[in-house]
Amino acid sequence: MAKEDNDVKAQTVTKRHIFGTDGVRGLANAGTLTPEGMMRLGKAVGRVFRNGEHRHRVVIGKDTRLSGYMIEPALTAGFAASGMDVFLLGPLPTPAMAMLTRSLRADLGVMISASHNLYHDNGVKFFGPDGFKLSDETEAEIERLMMQDANEGLSGAADLGRVQRIDDAGARYIEFAKNTLPRSLSLEGLRVVVDCANGAGYKVAPTVLWELGADVKSIGVEPNGFNINRQCGSTSTKAMQEAVLEYRADIGIALDGDADRVIISDEKGNIIDGDQIMALIANSWAKSGKLKGGGIVSTVMSNLGFEKFLETQNIEFVRTKVGDRYVVEAMRAKGMNIGGEPSGHVILSDYATTGDGLVTALQVLSVVATEGVKVSQACHLFDPYPQILKNVRFTEDNPLLADSVKQAIDEGKARLGDSGRLVIRESGTEPLIRVMAEGPEMDLVNEVVDHICEAIKKVI
Repeated sequence: MAKEDNDVKAQTVTKRHIFGTDGVRGLANAGTLTPEGMMRLGKAVGRVFRNGEHRHRVVIGKDTRLSGYMIEPALTAGFAASGMDVFLLGPLPTPAMAMLTRSLRADLGVMISASHNLYHDNGVKFFGPDGFKLSDETEAEIERLMMQDANEGLSGAADLGRVQRIDDAGARYIEFAKNTLPRSLSLEGLRVVVDCANGAGYKVAPTVLWELGADVKSIGVEPNGFNINRQCGSTSTKAMQEAVLEYRADIGIALDGDADRVIISDEKGNIIDGDQIMALIANSWAKSGKLKGGGIVSTVMSNLGFEKFLETQNIEFVRTKVGDRYVVEAMRAKGMNIGGEPSGHVILSDYATTGDGLVTALQVLSVVATEGVKVSQACHLFDPYPQILKNVRFTEDNPLLADSVKQAIDEGKARLGDSGRLVIRESGTEPLIRVMAEGPEMDLVNEVVDHICEAIKKVI
């Protein structure tokens, strides 16, 4: 079995007031995500990241949600009030923000996005000067400062931050993404459908693929503030799959709203998830000597079939709790350069400090182009175990604390035994309990999940 950094049988999220598992997220213009809340957040974060007498820099990017127009200036005002110079980069993928934070020698990077959620939600992700997401301790300090007087720690009139736009940020990311492939490698002859989810990658992703020589058909590239992730992108792949068949494409690439995730379609319209993508890249890199640390990192949600495949390749498999931040922490601790989640959030640390959907897709295309194989051949390295994931929405107290729910979970564990896995966790971004089970028999897995879901519904 995989080495695990925590108990994978049941996972709950440590409650915090503002930060979840991936920054601050919620309904736009409600709670913290109001102009007042965002200005207060900017002030608090600015205080945490002011360190020394130099001019401090913060870079801000966003996806295409309507509420970004409200959140961006509010955060900007808070940062400027705390004495930080602000560089506005416009709509860009989350991984571009992580990269540009380092490239521009900034003290802080900010991405305004709710990732794969629909337009009515929004959020804020932060990156330190090294391009990595903030630690739990740093987020706790930000929350502590937000509880204080909003005017405490403000800069004097002569020390306020300045604000300016960087017009070529997209071009910088395009060149970065292209340079993750060898100069000699061309995608000429490959027909590619790319679904940008009407999100942050809608300009840069098609451009990168076209400049590398692919015949590109773009969908989800007409954002209007409301249609991000709506019936498109990595969480709704039907449009991408249909386009692959319609245009007889060799591959389909579906990004999410901030382009840090990717789901692939083969030439037959079949979906390839993050587990299969990581299996392909890990296997390829192991053969070429690029795989570091002798293994990869994924979460408790990855399929047992994936784990078994890696065992046959003598590649170590390390599981963490859900959240790309925890995957990255384990990768850094173990010196590994591949990690991710079955959702398609894949971190390739040779190139990026966070998930990058486009760069991940380029690695898949590299194998397809170099080996001259179809995507359906390259990306089916194992047969997944039957796995069921269901969500139960709740409104008040965590139902996992109820004795009847605990009993149902214990019964589920006993039924699955050593041949299966059960993961119950509270979402860090939505009021949901996620119930996942897998094992050798689909009927048994279904019964276990349904029994636990019904127990949860009875106490909410």
